Amino acid sequence: MDREEVVIVDDLEKQAWEILEKSILYYQGRPIGTIATYDPSQKVLNHDHCFIRDFASSALLFLIKGKYDIVRNFLEETLKLQPKKNKFDAYIPGQGLIPASFKVVLKDGEEYLETDFGEHAIARVTPVDSCLWWIIILYAYVKATKDISFALQPEFQQGITLIMELCLATRFDMYPTLLVPDGACMIYRRMGIYGYPLEIQALFYSALRSARKLLICAGDEEIVVGIDNRLPLLRDHIRHHYWIDMKRLNVIYRFKGEEYGESAVNQFNIYPDSIHYAKLAIWLPKHGGYLAGNVGPSQLDTRFFALGNMMAIISSLASEQQSQAIMNLIEEQWDDLVGEMPMKICFPAVEKDEYRIFTGCDPRNVPWSYHNGGSWPVLLWSLIAAAQKTGRTDIAKRALEIAETRLSKDNWPEYYDGTRGLLIGKEARRYQTWTISGFLLAKELMRNSAHLGLISFGQFDLENASQSCEL
Repeated sequence: MDREEVVIVDDLEKQAWEILEKSILYYQGRPIGTIATYDPSQKVLNHDHCFIRDFASSALLFLIKGKYDIVRNFLEETLKLQPKKNKFDAYIPGQGLIPASFKVVLKDGEEYLETDFGEHAIARVTPVDSCLWWIIILYAYVKATKDISFALQPEFQQGITLIMELCLATRFDMYPTLLVPDGACMIYRRMGIYGYPLEIQALFYSALRSARKLLICAGDEEIVVGIDNRLPLLRDHIRHHYWIDMKRLNVIYRFKGEEYGESAVNQFNIYPDSIHYAKLAIWLPKHGGYLAGNVGPSQLDTRFFALGNMMAIISSLASEQQSQAIMNLIEEQWDDLVGEMPMKICFPAVEKDEYRIFTGCDPRNVPWSYHNGGSWPVLLWSLIAAAQKTGRTDIAKRALEIAETRLSKDNWPEYYDGTRGLLIGKEARRYQTWTISGFLLAKELMRNSAHLGLISFGQFDLENASQSCEL
């Protein structure tokens, strides 16, 4: 890179930081998060809220830069918003939940935080990922500051325990995965992901591993045992039942239905005719593979969901061989999965009758837009992190170069449309905070792969799990 290009990139990062700093949300004089969009020309819906999932990339970036106060304040204030008792009322947030978002409201000269647990959200879906991201951010904070005493405070131990109780509770199913409704994660509108979507399972695995470390000194022994029991079951379940490559596709293609008992090979009674196996066989490279979007009774959702696959690599939910195969797939099918803007939230988009059934004819989720095959720049940081962890820095550099050429010129949009992400999203907000923080975080991860330690885990080995308070 010559001198002129260096100046351009430096100016790009400077501009991004200036916008990010303007997006910081203050409460009682203290920074506590970032609003979803910083665009003074538009005041739309809930974009003046701080979303827990949105703040994750900002939090990691602030921690890398040594800006600990904002992350600490965020964790303290959001913990106060967590319901500590069960009211057994369907219209009141349940014990242990972390809100989807919050905003600062001024009333009678006093500031207070107004929350949204889903009661104001589109379709009124309660978020599942907020609790999981909150624990992941807390773990990253402790890793960055080396202040384990912060997480050992009784209120934080209680907060982690309540989330774990919520996640590990006995339910009307017998899978190690989490059962959730449509819209419970980054894809927060109806998109046919009801059941056991990969994104939630990958975040769940990361949160379990984070909680295992954070509770190891002073945690509830029953919860720690519950985590130890769930981790290998969840890992093995995902690695086996969610994995798709040519070898596995050949097995699925020859599945027999209506099998019964422990010896059943087709345990979920999946009918091969429900899968576009001919197209998939052509699309899958010889040495590539990925984790399916969802697995459940008579369901194998073969769509590629980016965040779930990237987080599976980062957290080591995917094996080392599977992680390399996922990166092989991205490299081989670059135009489909990355295209002209890293990267597709899912692929392929659902169209025609599937679109109408899956989305309820959602006009925002038309094929190749928004959650239905749109391209989301915030996913850049997770792609870079996965590439760094697998040693595929060539993929990381290629993706970052694309983002550098477009994001600033397009005013940092929320998402892009089209089969290759060439169109700025029809309803995309400009100056989207997590687009900006995702780009800056990707740059930091490229400069120093050691930063990956804030959110990455090695292969899980229960017998050798650390019994000390050091992270």
